[in-house]
Formats: sequence, C-alpha cells, structure tokens
Amino acid sequence: MIKIENVTKTYNKTVRALDNISFSVDGGEIVGFIGPNGSGKTTTMKILTGIIKPDSGKVIINGFNIKDDPIKAKQSIGYIADNPDIFLRLKGSEFLELIGDIYKVPTDVRRKRTEGLAEKFGLTEALGSPMISYSHGMRQKIMVIAALVHKPPVWILDEPMIGLDPKSAFELKQLMREHTKEGNAVFFSTHVLEVAEKLCDRVVIIKNGHILYNGTLDELEKQNKNESLENIFLELTEK
Repeated sequence: MIKIENVTKTYNKTVRALDNISFSVDGGEIVGFIGPNGSGKTTTMKILTGIIKPDSGKVIINGFNIKDDPIKAKQSIGYIADNPDIFLRLKGSEFLELIGDIYKVPTDVRRKRTEGLAEKFGLTEALGSPMISYSHGMRQKIMVIAALVHKPPVWILDEPMIGLDPKSAFELKQLMREHTKEGNAVFFSTHVLEVAEKLCDRVVIIKNGHILYNGTLDELEKQNKNESLENIFLELTEK
C-alpha cells in the first residue's frame, strides 16, 4: 500500500537528506520508522504525503503514483504531521468540518465519526473552543481525529504519540491495530523503542538518509545475538 523506490532528496544542493532509499509497507502491517534526529524521517514522511517532491525516485500510495495521480494518492492518506500548531484560530469543530469538506465526507457520516473519536480521546467539550486555547496534547488529539475522519486506508503518522496522555496513546495504538486488521497499512515514526517493540510488525531504521535495516525485530535481535533492542539501535546509529 506504500512503496517508495530509489528516492533521493537534497536540500540547498549540498545537504543530502535521503540517499536512494527504498522500502514498502503492505496492507495488514504496522511498520515503525526509527532513527536519530536529523536522520531523514520527517523528510521521508513529507515526500510520502506529497508535501515536498523528491529529486528522483517514485512513491506509490494505495496503487497511485503520487506524482502522476496526486489527488487519488492523497485521498488515500491519513497524515499526522510532527507539528500540530495549524489553523489555531478555528474552533476544533470548525477545523474538523473543514477536513470533512476537503475529503468530501457526507455531513452525517463525518459528524458521527467526529463525535465517536472526540469521545474516545476526551475532547468532546473542547470542540467548541478555538484551537489556540488548546494545550499541545489537545492539538495533537484534534490532528489525530482529522487524520481519521475520512477513513483512509493508509496512515502516515509522524511521531503521533508525542503530547498524548497515556489513555489517548493507548486508544491510538488500539486504533492502529484495528486499522491493520481490516487490511490497511500504518507507517509511523517514533523515538520510543518500547512502542516499536510492542506495536510493530516490522521496523525500518534510518540514519543520515540511508536505510540501515528493514525487517522484524525478532530477526534484528537474532542477528545481534539477542541483545536488547536499545543496544542494537545505539550500535547501528552510532557507527
């Protein structure tokens, strides 16, 4: 459902953020994307969602080439960015209505989904307030709801747990599991190795724009004589 092939991205003609990277995420999979700060995770996410263009390479989302068929590709995506501070002068409810309009979700359907998700994340009473009055965690929750309101088959989530309280993080992880059980795909970046260990079917490890590992955590641990995931990660990314 997600395929990135031989993608390279350079900034200012000097900084190579991604260097010919390739990987895929199939339906039914939760794949974690891990790496140190500045490794290329957010650049990858923005290329996958069409926010920025690669210098070379190809991106396929749900069967659609994001260069040739950007609207259909983007309609297939639920995206949570690394910064929830957008449209802050809108009320939470107004922002979700805007997202529903963009994705052409019928009014009755979007409101039913919004109400259910707002209740799940403890945000019902805040929907009538401007988002500028929200805490960081509340803004993160509204972005989660906005990403899911059109029921996209592909979720691309950039550090989605940051700012969430334990209950909301638990609810999001449950939603991720339910989503893939229906044959859909989840690709998310995280700094929390414990989350990756417990939640992911596979991990992709990146450093300095290069893919260092793509596979299961069990395979990674076996290859490294059953060391802890934390030690393996540190050894890989400090080389």
